[in-house]
Amino acid sequence: MIYTVTFNPALDYAMITDKLTLGETNRSREEYILTGGKGINVSAMLCNLGIENTALGFIGGFTGMEIKKRAEKIGCICDFIEVGGLSRINVKIKSEQETEINGSGPVINSEHISKLIEKISRLKSGDYLVLAGSIPNGISDNVYGEIMKNTDSGVKIIVDAAGSLLMNAVSQKPFLIKPNHHELSAVAEKTLGDNRQEVLEHAEKLKNKGAENVLVSLAGNGAVLSAANGNNYESAAPSGIVVDSVGAGDSMVAGFLFGWIESGDYEHAFKMSIASGSASTFSKGFAKKSDVLKLYSSLK
Repeated sequence: MIYTVTFNPALDYAMITDKLTLGETNRSREEYILTGGKGINVSAMLCNLGIENTALGFIGGFTGMEIKKRAEKIGCICDFIEVGGLSRINVKIKSEQETEINGSGPVINSEHISKLIEKISRLKSGDYLVLAGSIPNGISDNVYGEIMKNTDSGVKIIVDAAGSLLMNAVSQKPFLIKPNHHELSAVAEKTLGDNRQEVLEHAEKLKNKGAENVLVSLAGNGAVLSAANGNNYESAAPSGIVVDSVGAGDSMVAGFLFGWIESGDYEHAFKMSIASGSASTFSKGFAKKSDVLKLYSSLK
């Protein structure tokens, strides 16, 4: 079973308008609501790929109940911990440029963290655990590392985070980490451009620090993978019209897991990650499996 953890899930309220003028009343021509939060995004894409999974994390109030209802509707098993306050609403304004206003979310305390760790401690060898996204204010940036210390050694752990939250988890030897090139640049303390070989060099440094596999997304320039088998893989991004880039990285994580569980082959998992991320970028919401497989067949 795959388990995903989202500390601060959200409802993403997207509003599409032809023009946004600050200080005036603006009207949308279209709006829609999606569940948000990186772990839940991974769960949603896994469901589209036909992979059963359980979503863990924290929800609060009527917005939290709506998050749970929507996640269950698309096929996710939900085992959230209910807390006080309201789960956040993120406003995504899509106009000439994309503008986001993300909510803060409810307060998560040490008792809530203990409950989550207790749930995760029940996972057994052969399970997968995805720790994805940022954490609320007041939570230690070592929380992913602490969760990993209390998880069965046979559980394969995937971490999609940034900064110290990521680096504190790397020392616990996760199966996979998935920074984007901006996050990798922050860790490297230098700006990494589109040179895939340079990115791979820094990905390998993270392997030396403990990560088994390092998958780096490069937006329109594709992706690279420094794999546990000693091989490096790289690919350009498939061509297509970008509709919505939100959740593309999370789709990559889901696609990699799908490909790995299906075959145990790193190259196949890597190509599935690129196909899944790109297909979601070309879709409103998360891509269908048929669209992913179509893009996969176009990759060299």
